[in-house]
Formats: sequence, structure tokens, C-alpha cells
Amino acid sequence: MNKFTNLGSKDTRSGFGEALVELGREDENIVALCADLTGSLKMNDFAREFPERFFEVGIAEANMIGLAAGMTIGGKIPFTGTFANFSTARVYDQIRQSVAYSQKNVKICASHAGVTLGEDGATHQSLEDIGMMKMLPYMTVINPCDFNQTRAATLAVAKHVGPVYLRFGRPKVPNFTPTDQEFVIGKSLMLEEGRDVTIFATGHLVWKALEACKILAEDGIQAEVINIHTIKPLDDEAVLASVKKTGCVVSAEEHMRNGGLGDSIAQLLVRHHPVPMEMVAVDDKFGESGKPEELLAKYGLDTPDIVDAVRQVISRKGN
Repeated sequence: MNKFTNLGSKDTRSGFGEALVELGREDENIVALCADLTGSLKMNDFAREFPERFFEVGIAEANMIGLAAGMTIGGKIPFTGTFANFSTARVYDQIRQSVAYSQKNVKICASHAGVTLGEDGATHQSLEDIGMMKMLPYMTVINPCDFNQTRAATLAVAKHVGPVYLRFGRPKVPNFTPTDQEFVIGKSLMLEEGRDVTIFATGHLVWKALEACKILAEDGIQAEVINIHTIKPLDDEAVLASVKKTGCVVSAEEHMRNGGLGDSIAQLLVRHHPVPMEMVAVDDKFGESGKPEELLAKYGLDTPDIVDAVRQVISRKGN
């Protein structure tokens, strides 16, 4: 049980930065824009190697999105970078009108998402961004789980034609995805097979779900763990196939319950295969300043919370 090995903790934003440089070397149409957070987004290597293709716009996020949309008309593939809160809430009108509505090939890359941003507190911790972005027509929404998967996702979105929201984080987290694993947009990854419950996890909580799976196995509970790295389009076929086998569901995400991964899965299940479901997510609250691991525990996003949710949903399955 839990065949995955922690290859060492690394921050997911560095996976983005490394892949961006690789893309720049492969394709001269790749351009990058940043809103005064080049170091935080790990875009500095790209800026040094390709100064003619890097645009530091300053604290002007709305202008950055407008510039990126315009660049696509000339065939460029722009990657914009700032914190998740500023990548979405601050510029939602520009994304809706200039990117999504006209299906511009802009890659909106958002770091420092969720409560694991930590000490910067509620004003910077984005817990609504997935919901905001998945509601936009034509927008693809991706939330990888570790350094390797973020790197692979960044390479994949460059080849995808259309607007993409790519979400990643600040803290160092276990890096366990194989370096050679193919990233297919819209296709989930089966991590552990089980028969008693399905845990659908995304982002930083994928590793927490694997930890929970190991604990549950000691009590004879076989949990199926699936990594939903693409929230939109959701892998409907894989979700339904797993749920029809296990009969109950737990979703786990570092996001608000409203509008997140669990919300998308619940909408699918209520239409096609209703089953008991629990959601490990933030319950209608803003974040606060604190250590990332302490905040995960306080907001009910830790390994024990997934274990408890599994036990609750299994008890409901028999009723």
C-alpha cells in the first residue's frame, strides 16, 4: 500500500519555472509576463535567458492580461505570472472579456494558491480561484500535485490551444510523481486501487490522500485514490467508473468547498450516479496568517481529516 516514494520536498512553483525555460528554448513564440513577482514565480531564469521575450509589467495585473491577449493575435504564446489571488479576482473582468470570451491562447499561471501561502494571510490566500475560473466558458483549469507534475503540466499547456488556468503553490511539498510520467490534460491518474471508497484529490492534498490511504489500510479499508489534476474538463468517465465500484466518495482540495473540485464531482454524480459523499475543503471561511502545515490542520485539510471523512462516508454507505 502506498507505493509512491517522496523524492524530496520541492515547491511546485519551481516546477513551473524550470519548464518555462525549457519551453523558451524550444519555441521562440513563448513569451512571459509578470506583475512584479518575478522571483516569487520563479520566472527569473526565463527573464535572464530571454530578456527580449520577458515583460515585467509592474503592479498592473489587468494590463498584463490585456497585453497577453493582444500578443496571441501575432501568434505568441504568453504565460502570465502572479499570485493566484491577483491572477483571478483582481483581473476577472479582463480574463472574461479579453481571454475567455474570444478564446485567446493565454496561459494564466498562478502561484501561492490556498492557505499554504502561509504567513501572508487572508488577503493573499486564494481559496475561490478554481471556482471563478472553471465557470468561464472555454477555460481549462489545472491544479498539479508536486514539482514533477507541475513541470509536466506547464509543458503540456504550451501545446494546448486555448485559455488555461494553471494553479500551483509556494511551500515545499513531497515530490513523488515519476519524472517521465506523461501529463494528459483532462485525464485523471489512478494512484491506488480500492473497493471501499474513492478519494478524489487535487493539488497539495494528493499526497495527504495517499497518507490517509495507508492509515485506512491498517483498519482494513481499501481506498481508491485518484489524482484529479485537471478540474476542467473533469474526467467524467474515470470518476463514474470508480464510484460505481466503490459506492461512496471523498473529495480533497485546498480550496473553498463552494465551486471547487468536490462541487464539480457532486454535480456529475447527482446527474448520473448519486452516492454518499464527503468533501474535505474550506467551509466558507477566509484564510489567516500562519505556518502552512498549521493552517492545513486548522482548516480541516490534513491527513486525519481525510481519514475521518472516509469513515463518515463509509458509515453512510450502509444506510
